Amino acid sequence: MQRLAMHLRMLSRELSLYLEHQVRVGFFGSGVGLSLILGFSVAYACYYLSSIAKKPQLVTGGESFSRFLENHCPVVTETYYPTVWCWESRGQTLLRPFITSKPSVEYRNELIKTADGGQISLDWFDNCNSKCYMDATTRPTILLLPGLTGTSKESYILHMIHLSKELGYRCVVFNNRGVAGENLLTPRTYCCANTEDLETVIHHVHSLYPSAPFLAAGVSMGGMLLLNYLGKIGPKTPLKAAATFSVGWNTFACSESLEKPLNWLLFNYYLTTCLQSSINKHRHMFVKQIDMDHVMKAKSIREFDKRFTSVMFGYQTIDDYYTDASPNRRLKSVGIPVLCLNSVDDVFSPSHAIPVETAKQNPNVALVLTSYGGHIGFLEGIWPRQSTYMDRVFKQFVQAMVEHGHELSSM
Repeated sequence: MQRLAMHLRMLSRELSLYLEHQVRVGFFGSGVGLSLILGFSVAYACYYLSSIAKKPQLVTGGESFSRFLENHCPVVTETYYPTVWCWESRGQTLLRPFITSKPSVEYRNELIKTADGGQISLDWFDNCNSKCYMDATTRPTILLLPGLTGTSKESYILHMIHLSKELGYRCVVFNNRGVAGENLLTPRTYCCANTEDLETVIHHVHSLYPSAPFLAAGVSMGGMLLLNYLGKIGPKTPLKAAATFSVGWNTFACSESLEKPLNWLLFNYYLTTCLQSSINKHRHMFVKQIDMDHVMKAKSIREFDKRFTSVMFGYQTIDDYYTDASPNRRLKSVGIPVLCLNSVDDVFSPSHAIPVETAKQNPNVALVLTSYGGHIGFLEGIWPRQSTYMDRVFKQFVQAMVEHGHELSSM
């Protein structure tokens, strides 16, 4: 690395002398424009390679998990090259939904009942044509949890299913109550602190395929919910392993970051309107317990949570809810292998709130921290339509756990 830096400094010095010469000559000759473009390109390439493209930081609580990942999930130790023309956090976050493809997936929908009389919509990709796992009873199953207002139609979910299909696995998407078009049968929605619905889904899926390797992956709020579940239940889960992506570790820090003027304008207000739209469809279910007119006037996620979510789930204050919703408090109790991918420039999850020290104390946890990538961005390549760094981490990790997970118990 020191040698690379020395070469880059020498190249920059030579480039400066070259440009000075070209500018002087250009006043009396031609080719100044081309020289400047060439010089800028070389300078930008040098900056990109020295300051942008970096290996992620791998934080684990034990040498065995670290060695396991290095051997079977090498992507977490390789240099991540963000898209050269779009590496900034907000750009990655905003562009991913528009740039990345949406693979075609045919789902089989299932509605399951809950103890309180509600229902949950599950979208199954059975992968009946799997050549690697032709026996459905032992076909690996991946439970996918979308983000805040996400469903099985999100591009990042479709990519995970496409990659799982290549591996021969089955997938099931857990759609939170009321967001996937199903009727809301009880006056209750969802939040990342209450894990009852997730527990119901995990029990249901495992009861259908008790002999199949069972893993889970959660994105953004889905990852927060998954970690809160794992932290509560410890090792007493049928899940073999789990992965999370762009999790908000500390809800207070997330909210504070998203309330900064530019972040509020680009993300917070839009997500608030999405939340309002998702519950307004079921407005008649809530009018007896919640002031819906007041909820619909919320201008931020915090205001929405204060007026709706915290009331819905019986919290005395918004601070009580945000404390209970923050997965950093429960990370030390996670009892199965979990890989957590975050970008330190994610405005949804500030780097100072990532529980690095806590992760070091749990041998089941691995944090993979990239310098760039934004929130569920992780775009790479010149035109990142087909795959992202997040996709590659997901594929390698689930494959590693299905095929080599037994090695962790013997290490």
